[in-house]
Amino acid sequence: MIEALEFSESNNPVIEVGPGEGKLTRALLELEGIDLWLVEKDDRLPAVLRRKFPQLSKKIIHQDILGLKIDLLFKEQISLVGNYPYNISSQIVFLVIEQRHSIPFMMGMFQREVARRLASSSGSKDYGVLSVLTQVYYDVEYLFDVEPECFDPPPRVWSGVIKMNRKEKEPDMDPVFFKRLVKTAFQQRRKKMSNAIKSMLPMMKDVPSKFLDKRPDNLTVEDYLEISACKS
Repeated sequence: MIEALEFSESNNPVIEVGPGEGKLTRALLELEGIDLWLVEKDDRLPAVLRRKFPQLSKKIIHQDILGLKIDLLFKEQISLVGNYPYNISSQIVFLVIEQRHSIPFMMGMFQREVARRLASSSGSKDYGVLSVLTQVYYDVEYLFDVEPECFDPPPRVWSGVIKMNRKEKEPDMDPVFFKRLVKTAFQQRRKKMSNAIKSMLPMMKDVPSKFLDKRPDNLTVEDYLEISACKS
């Protein structure tokens, strides 16, 4: 994970989410010039982290990441890393999307099923809402699997590590309409788009038939952008 890090600016803040007792933290601190911050929700762990890493005592944010307003806390662009809590990992990704103007880079470990959904392409069984809504803003790369035996105690699931680099240019679209379109389409992913987004068609004009004859999971992110542009 450390080798895969790509910080755009060496002096910009890096936030580690859910550091636990600091195994990844220790490795991060070995990087030259890193401005590391920790976000930890567990009530008992901030004291543990302060004892282990006194140099970070004023950079430990005792808060749920989902309630963190990154753009208000930091004026600079920040990078997000971590072994993300599996029960809220999708919510963390949506938080990053919402605050994407402050977060050019994200990397870390997820439950493998979530990691695959984030990185999957059209036509894959893992491809869905999370894939499209993430990849419209970020280039996502699946790095490697992590076996249950790497943990003590071993979980019942495999893990996967991904990295996300924000795209240089944000698409010219209505993000609220785009999100609604994608969610509506994948609610009926086994039907043709003409049926899956039937309720939204009156809000659009001249949607190419080549899209309407396909199923939602066979359309690319670029296809969804083109359909979204048909909003009347």
